Amino acid sequence: MDLIKVSSTSRTSSVAGAIAGVVRENNRAEVQAIGAGAVNQAVKAMILATGYLKGDGIDVFFLPEFADVSIEDKVRTAIKMVVERR
Repeated sequence: MDLIKVSSTSRTSSVAGAIAGVVRENNRAEVQAIGAGAVNQAVKAMILATGYLKGDGIDVFFLPEFADVSIEDKVRTAIKMVVERR
C-alpha cells in the first residue's frame, strides 16, 4: 500500500479523496506529514475523508504515531496517521 504524503501546500480535498479511495480499496490508509503546516493539512483532510466515507456507510478512526524519515541523509520526525475501518 502506498503512503499518502502531505505537505503544507497540499489541497485538503485532494488528500481527503485519496484517503477515502485507499480506505475503500484496502480498508486502511497511511498518511505522513512533516512539519506543523503539513500536519494541519493532514488533519483537515482526515476530517473531510471521514465525512466522505460516512456517506458510504464506512466508519473510520485514525491513530497518530511518530515515524523517523531519512531526507537527504538527515533523520526527521514525521507524524504518521494510520486510518482504519472501525
